[in-house]
Amino acid sequence: MIKLDKSKHEKIHTRQIEVATYDCGENVIILEGKLKDERLKDIYRPTGENVPPGTVHHMIIRMKVRRPELIIEDIDVDMPTVPHGECWETRTSLEPAKGMRITSGFTASVKDLVGGAKGCAHLVALLMSMASAAVQGAWTALSRNSEQPSGYLTKAMNAIVDTCRVWRRDGPKLAEHRAKLKARVANNKQ
Repeated sequence: MIKLDKSKHEKIHTRQIEVATYDCGENVIILEGKLKDERLKDIYRPTGENVPPGTVHHMIIRMKVRRPELIIEDIDVDMPTVPHGECWETRTSLEPAKGMRITSGFTASVKDLVGGAKGCAHLVALLMSMASAAVQGAWTALSRNSEQPSGYLTKAMNAIVDTCRVWRRDGPKLAEHRAKLKARVANNKQ
């Protein structure tokens, strides 16, 4: 077991990631994700230059997602604080994510498409957090209306297949929800 004694161990860095989802109607949600790294102690660059504590990264991604399929329709990046001028070159690095579907395999696809030297590790980390939040936000938007058509609900369920163990293709939770949807459709036909 890891023992952390906050009275003896010195905190040196924090990262905050916040993702908010907004229901825009017409089967669209907009997500706003923020990543903020704070260095809490002085550091020294290889040149010997002292760098005081402060914000290292402050990055914002806004993403328009069509539901229930969870397709990224648009994506914008804002970088209020970055450590190096060259970081600005990555502001458009997430453009290839437009048109992608947030589903099983999304993380690997994004890393292959915009990860590593093609982009920014911090933007990719934030986008990963936003993708899982998009699933939750889309379900919240969907769940606000008890009268969704069954075809829409089927597409929504298909969007989460294999996104985690609970929603695995052959798992009991997905089978349970499909059975309830089937019963609901049958009851509505009567």
